[in-house]
Amino acid sequence: METRHVGSSGLRVSEIGLGSWLTYGATVENDTALQCIQAALDAGVIFFDTADVYSRGRAEEVLGNAFSGLRRQDLVIATKAYFPMSANPNDRGLSRKHLFESIHQSLRRLRTDYVDLYQCHRFDPETPVAEVVRAMDDLARQGKILYWGTSHWTAAQIRDALAIADATGALRPISNQPPYSMLDRRIEDEVLPFCKKEGIGQVVFSPLAEGILTGKYSKGIPPDSRGAQEQAGQFVRPLLTAQNLASVDRIARIAADAEMSLTRLALAWTLRDPGVSSAIVGASRPEQVRENVAASGVLLSAELLQKIEQALA
Repeated sequence: METRHVGSSGLRVSEIGLGSWLTYGATVENDTALQCIQAALDAGVIFFDTADVYSRGRAEEVLGNAFSGLRRQDLVIATKAYFPMSANPNDRGLSRKHLFESIHQSLRRLRTDYVDLYQCHRFDPETPVAEVVRAMDDLARQGKILYWGTSHWTAAQIRDALAIADATGALRPISNQPPYSMLDRRIEDEVLPFCKKEGIGQVVFSPLAEGILTGKYSKGIPPDSRGAQEQAGQFVRPLLTAQNLASVDRIARIAADAEMSLTRLALAWTLRDPGVSSAIVGASRPEQVRENVAASGVLLSAELLQKIEQALA
């Protein structure tokens, strides 16, 4: 497993990270979840991403149980806060109050004294960015977090946070977590080039476009897939357009010609850009973990990248 720095920070993460959205504590049985996490650890994955809102804290609890007995310094644990956790009007958003209280709940569930990366799960238009920056800086000074980042923030929003941090001497964010895949390239217009210039690394999620880039939806929705699930499938089904499926078929032929699985090709493509620090994958079976981690260190030739661009055009 190869590692990369998160932006210009000193923190290194595995090129493939294991996420827990819609899986652990939710649709995946606990024993299977632990097997997936162990498979990731065995493969050299050190970066694990979660959030307080994932299954209302249960995903964090699953990770906390899995990490029990391991050397804390061998792990890079990331979690997030923003979404409502209760009916309490202060139990949501990015206010100083919510961030301070949420981190303590996350630390309890994760069974650790600190998280390596604490992320703003969304931008909060109701809280001044200066309040967010100062709260994150104070949490770092208290030793509750080591670094902080954003998720789904625009280039302009990240720019504001950086300006405030620089003006006040506060800790800068080091990361942003957007969706990014062959089928979702929105960050390439503004977010990715701006963040590369400012030293912000992308720890992207959904690099396989909700599993579409594995090819398993090419002939319909398998009954045992996420797309067949009532709740989790709501994120997959809108992406199953004729255009996307046609693109996947073309990419699959390129992968076959290169004697590479479609999954490995798609993940290696996401990691082709040095602005991407890690590709966060989800897995409901240990064999999926092993297939995903095989993309680390795979370098795609200029000729192959050109064929992919033509197939996606």
